[in-house]
Amino acid sequence: MRVALVTENFLPKLDGVTRTLAMLLEYLERHGHQAVVIGPEGSPRRYAGARVFGARGIPLPFYPELRFCLPEPVLETRVCLFHPDVIHVVEPVILGAAGITWGGRLGVPVVSSYHTNLAAYCSYFNLGMFMEPMWLYRRYLHNQCARTLCPSPSTRQELTNRGFTQVEVWSRGVDTQLFTPERQSLAWRRRICGYEEERRSIVLYVGRLSHEKNLMALVSAYTAVETSSTHLVVVGDGPARADLEHALAGHNATFTGYLSGEALAEAYASADVFAFPSVTETFGQVVLEAMASHLPVVAFDSEGIRDQVRDGQTGFLAPLGDRRGFTRALSILVDAPELRQSIGAEAYALAIRRRWETSMDSLLDVYRRVTERPRSRSRAA
Repeated sequence: MRVALVTENFLPKLDGVTRTLAMLLEYLERHGHQAVVIGPEGSPRRYAGARVFGARGIPLPFYPELRFCLPEPVLETRVCLFHPDVIHVVEPVILGAAGITWGGRLGVPVVSSYHTNLAAYCSYFNLGMFMEPMWLYRRYLHNQCARTLCPSPSTRQELTNRGFTQVEVWSRGVDTQLFTPERQSLAWRRRICGYEEERRSIVLYVGRLSHEKNLMALVSAYTAVETSSTHLVVVGDGPARADLEHALAGHNATFTGYLSGEALAEAYASADVFAFPSVTETFGQVVLEAMASHLPVVAFDSEGIRDQVRDGQTGFLAPLGDRRGFTRALSILVDAPELRQSIGAEAYALAIRRRWETSMDSLLDVYRRVTERPRSRSRAA
């Protein structure tokens, strides 16, 4: 099969979307399929055997790591010359919207994938007036596609309630060779806590440091439970880092910046509790990685997260907006090593069943189903 990916977000940026696309391209190469990527300027020229063509873009003022990518005519030519069987538009906004148009002109079915609740982000950047227009625009784009794929059942319900059609769940997996409790490192803990590491409870956060991640809820909870035997490790970077460092000045907290690969896996496996305050996720890849590393999770009962964390079994879910509940849950796990072990074991047992190979098999099945439809129906879609 020949797959054209059109995405406004790609490597070297590190987040759940780019990790998922990297896994997809590796899967396609491994199984003998061919792919081409139309992505943002600055992406690697090749990845997993796929040519990558960059589109010039304009950084979003409130989210400079993302760009409005410009759909230049040469990019449509690249897609046309590739002769795709299916076009997969990832998080369509501007470049993805063009990908939908290209599919219509070529008579090629288009599949879209929904990864980020951009409408919810508007409220965190004082752009609340754009929430409903964002939903309308995204629904308009996705409903032109043969399928819209989202990562979790709760997100599918949200999209269906908002009038999105042909919505299916494309589940996610975790690399259990990389993210495993076997990577626990005494040396890592000593670098963080010194030689008192055995007495410390290390609380870990992994993700972008931006205000839409609700990070002040984490600061509030951690500073409320902090003792001389606790330590917070914040992995990631972003525009909110300076505010977080200021809020945590004088506390037992370490900022590592971005980590990836074995360094990230070591951080997960060597911590004690994973605290994730975001309420704008559609899945939360880092939550699954933490669970695969034997970590109990403290989070809010929000879209995407509730599909992974079983309250009281693999972690604790506080009601949405209940910061006190989030703090109580964190306090319970910080103070109870045996409970952390038992809940972490349940989290691990659940996470290791989530395989990337199974996830990609299901996506390829979607590709096959939409390409088996008569082309005239694809044009109509």
